[in-house]
Amino acid sequence: MRSGSIRVAYFEIYKESVRCLFTKRDVRLREKDGATVADAAKIEVGTYAEFVCALARGNALTRHFDGATALAVVQGPDAYVSPGDYGRDDYVPTWNYVAVEMEGAAKRTDRDALVALVDDLSAMHEARINANPPWTRAKMDAGQFGRMVDAIVGFEIDVAAWRPTIKLAQNKPTGEIAAVRDALSARGHGALAQLMNHLTVLKDEPQ
Repeated sequence: MRSGSIRVAYFEIYKESVRCLFTKRDVRLREKDGATVADAAKIEVGTYAEFVCALARGNALTRHFDGATALAVVQGPDAYVSPGDYGRDDYVPTWNYVAVEMEGAAKRTDRDALVALVDDLSAMHEARINANPPWTRAKMDAGQFGRMVDAIVGFEIDVAAWRPTIKLAQNKPTGEIAAVRDALSARGHGALAQLMNHLTVLKDEPQ
């Protein structure tokens, strides 16, 4: 398994200039393998390994996926933002959200890896819902489990590029970010509020 760190940068494009939202300095565009932002401050947000997934055998993608370049899009928390959340009337409504694209070569897994994927996913989600006792395949007839596994196909994507999209009012003053964060938290959007709180702390750190 290949692994590494994920780093992100926050910047805005306004009036034909690109500005880092942490350092508040202009950054350059580098034309190599596509347009790339150079000199932007980056923060580490986590680690990754290959992206694994399973598709129904009847899904037409299974006939074309192996060896192809795949693009997986993961939608994170999102919420409507009212101008009143900023404490202002001269803004328009908007939407805060987080999403990430992962691109890389897809490879079909063997049966052992597919079974391990089913085990890992079920264990994670059974723990998340506090199932007591949690479901495991040991509860199933082996033949029945085998037939159900045969109905899906596992794939592994060796992620070569991550493209996050993060819209958390990061171009606003810290006080307005905090006001929106508190409003979203009060409406039950805790995950989004926590991300905004992280952003507020980063913007307040001395450069």
